Amino acid sequence: MRPVATLDGDEARSLRGVLFDLDDTLLTKGVLTREAYGALWDLHDAGLRLVAVTGRPTAWGELIARQWPIDGAVAETGAVRITRAGHGITLREDCDAVERRARRDRLAAIIERVKILAPEVELADDGAGRRADVAWDIGEKVKIPVARVDEIAAAIVAAGARTTRSSVHIHATYDPADKATGAIAFLRETFGEDAGTARGSYAFIGDSGNDAACFTAFETTFGVANVAASVPGLSLPPRFVAPSRMGAGFAEVARALVQSRA
Repeated sequence: MRPVATLDGDEARSLRGVLFDLDDTLLTKGVLTREAYGALWDLHDAGLRLVAVTGRPTAWGELIARQWPIDGAVAETGAVRITRAGHGITLREDCDAVERRARRDRLAAIIERVKILAPEVELADDGAGRRADVAWDIGEKVKIPVARVDEIAAAIVAAGARTTRSSVHIHATYDPADKATGAIAFLRETFGEDAGTARGSYAFIGDSGNDAACFTAFETTFGVANVAASVPGLSLPPRFVAPSRMGAGFAEVARALVQSRA
């Protein structure tokens, strides 16, 4: 990983937008700091399209797409795309209501299995806003040992579901999308971007294991400093890394992008 200060001006000017993770990337332990929110506006004012790509619920994506200076959000690790549409939003997913109910029923069975396997591990407190996955708290309010999280992951896979984990949650879903496929679908639907072109025209900023697909898919990728803890588990680390952690690191990446484009 190279220091973010080494970003080339031509590469920065070739970008049409920035995709970014929320927890421990834009947010600092769940808080949107003044510095990070200002950096988001700076990217917006520099003419860059902005899309949040997160494991957080659809309800979060609906809110931030309405209120933040962004073009939309990809929520629940790629399963749901939310686009700003005038004063409202448009929501897209790749299954109909009948299939969604069937997948939710199967996820409910996994929830019961995890209750037996790991009764001390609780569901994330944002579950009411989720459509396509379930998430357990492994680092937001409590810290669950890695070996215990691995046991939960094995149980999810044994039930035929997919699992990812971030710095705060472990997820289970029957949707096939990951952050990268969800983000590219968003860019195609919203801006008419060709998938191959989008990979070189949009940057991604992240920090954890569930950002791995985006670190691999996009050419210009950044990690905030705390990505170092996840690097051993990444098939490809981000190309650039900020010197600071979380929201402060996000602001450093934003400054480098804006200054390099000037």
